[in-house]
Amino acid sequence: MPRFSKRSGREVLEGHVRLPAWIVRERMNLGELHAMKKDLRASDLHTVCEEARCPNRTHCFNHGTATFLLMGDTCTRACGFCSIRSGKPAPLDPREPEETALRVQALGLRFAVLTSVNRDDLPDGGAAHLARTIRAIRAHNPGVGVEVLTPDFMGNLEAVAEVVAAGPAVFNHNTETVPSLYPEVRPAGRFERSLAVLAKAKELGTALFGPAFATKSGLMLGLGETEAELMAVFEALAGAGVDILTLGQYLRPTRHQLPVKAYVHPDAFAELGRKAKALGFRAVYAGPLVRSSFNAHEVSEMEGISIA
Repeated sequence: MPRFSKRSGREVLEGHVRLPAWIVRERMNLGELHAMKKDLRASDLHTVCEEARCPNRTHCFNHGTATFLLMGDTCTRACGFCSIRSGKPAPLDPREPEETALRVQALGLRFAVLTSVNRDDLPDGGAAHLARTIRAIRAHNPGVGVEVLTPDFMGNLEAVAEVVAAGPAVFNHNTETVPSLYPEVRPAGRFERSLAVLAKAKELGTALFGPAFATKSGLMLGLGETEAELMAVFEALAGAGVDILTLGQYLRPTRHQLPVKAYVHPDAFAELGRKAKALGFRAVYAGPLVRSSFNAHEVSEMEGISIA
């Protein structure tokens, strides 16, 4: 892949890592960010924007989008890239679906993205809880789009069907990286399992809602993958009927997560995006700060995709 930065993309100064010049975070409106966080905390809700230290959280908040982290803030898995704590989760909060819907309404969101920790302790992986939340948001917020970013449900396709039947505009499940890196990056994940989840979601969603239903997946770059491996994943995702692909730079959340192997130049992202788009995806978002739910509100402007 062309134009990776030297020394694995990092410049070390006095024990700190300086990011390449092309990775520039937006200046945060701290007042608005604090108000959003205070409002969410008052309802005991979490956003992955905060829990995973997303660099785009102010951008999304300012565009009427937030990604809600459901089913607690403790994950049953321990992925190498993720800063969300792992351990034994608390029981599900039965108030959470309704409370999330009311927060979406109170915050005046245009688009709500729902994700969750992995809940391998639950028989359905939390699918019913996600479905209830989607239905609650749609009931309280006509016209607001809902995207759901799901776990792999340990390959339980009945769980996939339950979430799809609730009617999200977009069903998202991230493959995260190339199969050869799963032992480090997603040790409890399986690439073929994730591919099966996406293919089933597309099949069921199209049958229920027609071509307006969209599926989505995303990968992080800079963990040691090759371009040939990436192209093989793109082809597999296109073959599974995935509509939307996101490609972003992996940024190490804390020193406890996997180190960055390389920082990918924007030109390389653009070239990968062009190659992926040629495979038939309806939309490809590729760039250093692109994240899975980044610019999710733009789905409402995409031809042939209905948000509500």
